[in-house]
Parts: sequence; C-alpha cells; structure tokens
Amino acid sequence: VSDDNSDDIHHTRYKFEALEDFGSPKAADLRFRIEEMMRIKLSVSNELRDLENKRQKLQGEISLHSQKIEELKADVLRQQQELEKLKLSVEQAKYAQQEAIEKNMPELAAPKRIFASEEDHVTLSMPSNTLSSSCRFHLCIDYSRCSFTSGFPVYFYNPEEHRVSQSVINSFVLDSISRAINSNPHVTYDPHIACVFIVLIGESESQRNKTSIERHLRELPYWYGDGRNHVLLNLGRNPTVKNILRHVNTGRALIAQTVYLASEFRPGFDIVVPPLLGKSHGPSWENLPLYAPARRKFLLSFQGEHRGRSSNLTNLNRTTSTLSTVYNMTNYSEFDSVIVECLKKMQSSNTDDNFFFQFVCSNGKIEGEKSEWDVCETRAEREKILEESTFSLIISPTNLSLYSTFLTQMRLFDSLKNGAIPIVLGDHIQLPFADLIDWNKACLMLPKARVTELHFLIRTIVDNDLYGMRHQGRLLWEKYFSTSENILNTILSFVRSRLKLTPLPIKEEASPSVFNATFQPLKMEGIIADAEAEESVGPLEAPYPSPKFRRNLTITINENYETWNKLVDPFRLYPYMPFDPVLPSEAKFLGSGVGFRPIGKGVGGAGKEFSESLGGNVPREQFTVVMLTYEREAVLINSLQHLYGLPHLNKVVVVWNGPHLPPEDLRWPDIGVPVQVVKAKKNSLNNRFLPYDIIETEAILSVDDDAHLRHDEIMFGFRVWREARDRIVGFPGRYHAWDGKFKNWLYNSNYSCELSMVLTGAAFFHKYYAYMYSYIMPQAVRDKVDEYMNCEDIAMNFLVSHITRKPPLKVTSRWTFRCPGCPVALSEDNTHFQERHKCINFFVQVFGYMPLLNTQFRVDSVLFKTRLPHDKQKCFKFI
Repeated sequence: VSDDNSDDIHHTRYKFEALEDFGSPKAADLRFRIEEMMRIKLSVSNELRDLENKRQKLQGEISLHSQKIEELKADVLRQQQELEKLKLSVEQAKYAQQEAIEKNMPELAAPKRIFASEEDHVTLSMPSNTLSSSCRFHLCIDYSRCSFTSGFPVYFYNPEEHRVSQSVINSFVLDSISRAINSNPHVTYDPHIACVFIVLIGESESQRNKTSIERHLRELPYWYGDGRNHVLLNLGRNPTVKNILRHVNTGRALIAQTVYLASEFRPGFDIVVPPLLGKSHGPSWENLPLYAPARRKFLLSFQGEHRGRSSNLTNLNRTTSTLSTVYNMTNYSEFDSVIVECLKKMQSSNTDDNFFFQFVCSNGKIEGEKSEWDVCETRAEREKILEESTFSLIISPTNLSLYSTFLTQMRLFDSLKNGAIPIVLGDHIQLPFADLIDWNKACLMLPKARVTELHFLIRTIVDNDLYGMRHQGRLLWEKYFSTSENILNTILSFVRSRLKLTPLPIKEEASPSVFNATFQPLKMEGIIADAEAEESVGPLEAPYPSPKFRRNLTITINENYETWNKLVDPFRLYPYMPFDPVLPSEAKFLGSGVGFRPIGKGVGGAGKEFSESLGGNVPREQFTVVMLTYEREAVLINSLQHLYGLPHLNKVVVVWNGPHLPPEDLRWPDIGVPVQVVKAKKNSLNNRFLPYDIIETEAILSVDDDAHLRHDEIMFGFRVWREARDRIVGFPGRYHAWDGKFKNWLYNSNYSCELSMVLTGAAFFHKYYAYMYSYIMPQAVRDKVDEYMNCEDIAMNFLVSHITRKPPLKVTSRWTFRCPGCPVALSEDNTHFQERHKCINFFVQVFGYMPLLNTQFRVDSVLFKTRLPHDKQKCFKFI
C-alpha cells in the first residue's frame, strides 16, 4: 500500500466501522483485510528505512575508500617524486665521487705553523752606514724567521727595561702604544719564535747623543749584532721634538716615524707614519661632520704662516701670475710667493666661490721646519674652518730635502678627520703608508706649478667625485689613523704585507648547545613534505661545507691594493669573501670543472633540466638557515617542519634567545639535515648575525621563526644570491623616505615602486657580512639595536650598502611572509616604527652619510608567465 492511498484506506475503514455498528455481516471480514493491509504497509516502510540506512552506509564507505584512493594516489606521486630526487641525488653523488678521483688539487688541511727557534739566531757584525742606508727588505730582513705559516709573531721590548735613549717617552705615547701592543693578536712573549721585534723610541727636545743611542741599540738582547727584523717606532704627538734617530747607524733595523729627510728615508724599507694626534682607542665616528653637503661654505681653505717670510708673502705687488712665471723660476723657494699671489687672485675672482685664506697667525702658531708653513690658531678653531671647507690646501716645504714633516702630516690628519678633501701642493712630499695606500682616491696631489690652474681644476670636480674622495678619506682616517691602536695595527700590517704573510684568521663565534652532552632531544613522528607534488626544485644531498681559506696567499700577495684601498681591512683573514673572482664559462668544460653542475651538462634546458643541476657561475654549494627564536616553541617547530625535504640545505641553526632551556618533552622534527640549537649569551637581536663556527657555508638564509616561505621561493632566492653574492637577496622590501619638513629620514613599509632595504627576516647574505656586523661595524650600532630591541635588519642593510655601494635585491612579488595564525608580531605596534625612524637617523650619524641606495629592480624567474610547448616546463611554476 502506498503512502499516496493512505487517506482512502482510512476513509473506507471509517465507512465499514459504521456498517458494523448496524450489524453488517461483511464488516468484520473487511476490517480484517484493512488491518492486514496496514500491517503490510508498516512492514514495507520499515524495510525501506533499513534499505535507505544501508544505502547511506555504503555511500559513506564508498566516499571513504575514494578518499583513501586519492590519498594513495597522492602518496604514490610523492613517493615517485622522492624516488626521482633520490635518483638525482645518486647522480650528484656519482659526480662528486668522480671529481674526488679525478681532480688535480686535493683538499689540503692547514699546514703546521713553523716558528723560528733560539738556535736560528746568528750574531752578525753591525753594517756600515753606507750599507745601512741602502737597506731593502730583500737585503736586511731575515725571512727564515718569518715562515708563511708562522702567523707573524711580534715581540715587544718593554720600554721601561730597554730604553734606547735617556729621553722620557711621552706618557700618552707609552700608555697607548703599550695598550695597543698588548691587544694585538700577533704579539708573542717568546722572543725566540718572533718574526719581528718592536722597539719604542722616546721623544727628545734636547741635544741627542748619537753614540749613546747606537750603544743602547747594540745592547738590546735580541739585536744580534745588526738589528735585523727590528722595527724602531719613533712615534710622537709633539711637533717640536727632534728626530732622535737622525744620522744614527740603525743597522738593518726598519724605522717607522713621521719626520724624514730625503737622504735618510730608505724607499721600500722605512715607513712614514702619521703622528699620534687621535685618542688612544675607542670609537672614532663621534663628533665627525657628515658627508653632506658635497660643497661646503668654503670651496678652499688654508691657514698658515711661513717662517721668517710673512712680510714678503703678505705684501706682494705682482700684477701678473702666469704659467711662464712659475715655470721660469730658478729658485724653488720663490714658489710660495707665487702660490700666495694666486690664492689671493682666486679670492678676488668674479665667481660665487668663497675661500678662507689666512697667511698670518693671529692667535698663536705651531712652528715647524724653517722652510715650511707653520700651523695657525687653536686646534678647535682650525677644525671649525675645515668642517666648512670642501677642499683644504697643504703646501709642502720649499726645502726639497724634507721628505716628511710633522706639520704636513698634521694638516693631512685634520683634513681627513673633518671631511675637507686635501690638496697637496708639492709632489716631493711623502704621505703615510704610501707604498700600499692609493692617496689619489682621497686627495689631490699636484706640483706647485699647477697652482695657477687650481681654481679651474677644483671647480670642474663634480659632486659624485667629491663624495667619493670624502668617503675614501674618512675610511682611511677611521681605519688607519684615528687612534694610536689603529696606527700601531696599521704599522704591523704594513710590515706583514711587505713580508707577504697572511693575517691571522678572523675569529668564529662559539656555538654552545642548549642540550648537555648526555641529553638526547625527543624526535617527532615522520613529516610529510608540503612541497608541490608536480614540481621538483632540486636534489637532496649530504651536507657539503663551503671550502675555506682557499685564496689566502693570493689575497695577501696579489690583492694588496684591493685589501688596503677598497676593503680597507688588511688586519684579518676571512675564510671566504663575496668578492672572489669567477672562472670564464669555458673553464667549466676545459680543465676546471671540479664542483660545477652546469644545466643539462652544458647544453641547457627548461624546468626539468634546471631543477636537476644548480648551474650558475660558481661550483656547487649549500646554504645554512639561521633562525632566531624567543619562547615560541610551537611556532618554531611549525616553521622547522616546513623545511623538510628542502634541497641544498646544509643545516639549520636555531639561536635560542630565551632565558629558559627548551622543555625536555619538546619533540623536534627530523627534517633530513642537522638542527643545532645554540644557547645565546644574552637576549639580543644581534645574535641573528653572529658568525657561529657551526655555520659551514658561505650562504646564510636568515629567517624569522614565524616566516613561512615555499620551497620554490627559497630555492629561487638561493639561485639569485649565487649570482649576486655581495648583496642581500630576499623577499620583503622596505625603503627610507625623506621627511622634507624635519629634514631627516623615515622608515617606510608601504608598497612602493622602489626600495632600499630587504628585511633579514627572510633573506640570503654572505657569512662575510656576519663577521663585519659582529666585529668590524661600530659598536654603537649594535648597542642601539640592544637598546630598542629593534633595527638589526636596518643595520645589516646599512652595512652591506656601505661596503658595496649597491642596493639589495628583492626576489618575487612577496611583500610579507608571516605565517597565518601565528601570534601578532611586535612590528604591529606603532612604537616599533617610531624606533625604526630613530635608528635610521642615528645610523646615518655613525656612518657619516646615508649608505642606502634606491632600486626599482625586482627579480622574477626566467620563463615566468611565458607560453611554453607542451613538452617543456618552467623553471618555477609560480615565480
């Protein structure tokens, strides 16, 4: 009985019940039949419900099995992808094995350091004055005491015990040089292994005793007759002192001092050094003027009074000053008269240029040699004029026998310090450390005969070159001249460079683990890779550290110019640098192919071949992920899991900034590479950039613990960085904006068509910059980062742009990289941005200028959005 007839059945039943009431004989039978039909209907309904339940259950089972089938299919795809990766990894391993067998240059361990011994000392007779005056390194240095692997050990004579003269050493000179010696890493207290012996000489304002000085030199315990490998430091800060070593037979000892006669200086052997005019040690950026503006109030300034000639020089009645006048002079001393006349004409010229010239001292002076210009006024008054000067004039002495004088070096020191570009008139004068420092990058050196064209010359120099010379001058001053410690370190590095010895390696930062030696952290269950199933981004390999210290002697012997003038850092040896040269392309196939992985074995290819080989212009390498965290275990573990199966990953270094150790029951994911957790000494954002000794690769990927990046994005960033190793390469871009109202800088994170920073919360950089950030960059920058607990990423961008004069590289269209669902970051607070504004302006004060450079350039993958044939594939699907 169907449900549709239910009403009819009930109606019929009602009528027969009525008949039954009247005693109809058929009513009972009809009622029975109706009730039977009702029972049948109820039974059928129950059966239908049971069948519907069974149908729904079967459909649920079908859906579940279909889901399992899809999961199995996905798992099969993953397994196939893993199999392909393993096959590719096997191929890479075969390449590496074959290279290990065939390569001509095996990996060499650092050789054992070879020192001299007491038996190597041989006493030689004191050379004559003639032989002593002809000393050169190859004639007067005992190279046997200075092995390539010795590390350049230096022994310092205690000046209280071994005084060469009866003069008292200036207390500042004694204290500052002693302090600098004790902090220098080359110093040894064992004289028998020393390569070089340092003797500190005293200043003398009275008559010298030549015989007494020579006798004291011969009595030095390690003089051994001729003084070979000795360096006599005749340093001072008083311009009136006498040259105590003049006409003294110093044997085969090298002299480092400020004042020389041309007849006394031994080119290629002795060293011209600046006077100790700065402080003993400490930061040198304080109270220095900024680079800007390029052109200051005065185009050129000079203050000085010529000894005994002031009346002649200030009352000139010359009507002409031509080149022929200068060139036809027979008496060189007359040049200064012409110079003064030309300067006065410059001052009265019909131009908008302002000059500050003072030829007579009005408030005291510092007297020098008889033929040179004395220095006028107080130091503070002179520096005020220099701070307002674009160029400063340094007139060399008219006496050509004066090779270097105290006042000339003093003028140079003050000019560099205050950002006035020095113009040295007189090319016979020697500037400090001239054998290795290229002074043409920081100043103008002209013969005096060019004074008539001086105004024309300095007007033609464009602002770009002005900034370049001012920048180079400040670098030289800060690194080589600013403090007594820097001057001594420069002298020792100068001697070491001449000996062709490498500096000592820069130190690595220790990496203490948060786990003790007996504790084994718990491991998480297996992780499923979240990479795209259809996209392979590279092979998985065993950890492969970057080769270290491969170019030690090359850099030391062949690249001294770059070390002293471009990097301005000859004091340390780095395991690798981002500026190392690359081979020409054919070398990968003709004799120098060790380590290279050209795409398609050199033939090239699209996405498939691209993902199988690193390609590029340098040999294969890997990168290290450095992740800073603070009491966010769940966020950290989640981020670590996303690194599972990431190609070319060497290891992950987690910097544990929190005060408490990780919970013992915390389960760490096994991501296929080592995860090493380092206990930080203190909670500091600077820890992100410490050069930890467990970082064994040149490439570092700095990642926030809440930053989520896809594997293809990371691999693309790594490949781009390999082509721009000297720059920061990353994802989130920011820029510095100029506040025209308050004349300062602002930090801006808005979407922009240009940028100047790439945040290091997701960026690649070279480990070289970790050394520079932690050990070389001014401490004031790191202190400001600790004060605000902010701005470390800005500081790193400042540093890299300062060193390279290049902007960072942004990759992909990513503007943010935070993980969904993570806690709100501190950067959401307005205070965060206010602190970053302050950081930028403070960093400008420290660096002296704004090093950040704008760029409108962004890197996306080749073939991105390109239509390809059906049998080809893109390098990256979404990049």
